Amino acid sequence: MAWSLDTRIPVHLLMPGQSPAPGMALLAEAPTAASATAMAIFTLQGVHAPGCACCSPRGPVAEALDRLFLGRVRGELPWFTAIAALPHSAAGAEAIRQTLTLDKACSARFRLLG
Repeated sequence: MAWSLDTRIPVHLLMPGQSPAPGMALLAEAPTAASATAMAIFTLQGVHAPGCACCSPRGPVAEALDRLFLGRVRGELPWFTAIAALPHSAAGAEAIRQTLTLDKACSARFRLLG
């Protein structure tokens, strides 16, 4: 029997100006006017080329997603059912996509939608 249930937390990639739906956490590339009960900010400023020796294990998007995930499971953040990812640049959107595809922990915990 094959299972079809995907229990990973969905991540919705928003367009600039969109806001998260109620019950969603917010992952934002930079401080934003959008708000949510659970929020994590990441920045690509000062980040080296992907795969460099000092940054290879995890990147800023993975670290921000980890903060949201751990806060959720430890009860330090309100329970959320999805994450709204709000990039402020094409590089930010690509960093989110790559993290959710290439980072083993993130791809096990989260799935990218839209």
